[in-house]
Amino acid sequence: MAKTKKETVVIETDIVEKVEEKPAKLSAEDKKAKLAKLLEKAKKLESAVEDSKDVDLKKKVKDEEAEKKDVLVPIEDYLKASVHLGTRVITPDMRNYVYRRRADGLAVFNTSLLDDKIREGAHYLSHFSPENIIVVCKREAGWKAVSKFAEVTGIRVFTKKYPAGILTNTNLETFTEADLIFICDPWLDKNALADANRSKIPVLSICDTNNYTKGVSKVIPGNNKSSKSLGMLFFLLTKLYVENRKIKADVPPIQEFIEDWDQLVPPK
Repeated sequence: MAKTKKETVVIETDIVEKVEEKPAKLSAEDKKAKLAKLLEKAKKLESAVEDSKDVDLKKKVKDEEAEKKDVLVPIEDYLKASVHLGTRVITPDMRNYVYRRRADGLAVFNTSLLDDKIREGAHYLSHFSPENIIVVCKREAGWKAVSKFAEVTGIRVFTKKYPAGILTNTNLETFTEADLIFICDPWLDKNALADANRSKIPVLSICDTNNYTKGVSKVIPGNNKSSKSLGMLFFLLTKLYVENRKIKADVPPIQEFIEDWDQLVPPK
């Protein structure tokens, strides 16, 4: 329906009034006062986040240490090595292992589970003899720890690049058989995971919060991006594997798995 002249005038008048209803300019003093209030509010929020983060984590560590007296290493050492720190991404497969998110968005693993899962992973690994296990680690951060693990246990290791087809192509001179494939990251080591699945070989894997676990037979949850974390994980797995298999070998101190271990300070 067409608008009448009177209606048009009323509408135009309303528009003019709305345009003219601009907020009054703040004086310099008002601006300073408003800014001061905002800064005060921001400090309060920051303080609340920090207090919550410190109290929660410290209390959780103390409670866990009180409950679990037979931990592989003090839970504080897990924090020191950042084994508990995940990524900003949490897949549905790894959600059950996550305790919470930090203020910066990083996921935090449930540290009470880490010790148990490392034990379970080592127990699973111990069912296989060294000559029947292959460890694959494409991530450079794990090369030192994996090499030391291989040196002590006698397990075969592939770092840098996994030779595709060695588990599936019998025509290759490098063809080999294995009863277990141990990978450090289901994404980076996906070729080894795919070959193992084709050959129906079980797979043990360290999985971070952003990993999917399809095709993985046994999961060890933990930070698989950091050399400190991978060093701690392989140090513990080496100790447990040697003990469980009763291998006559001396396990080097953690300093040989993590070079700057003595200089590391546990996070608050």
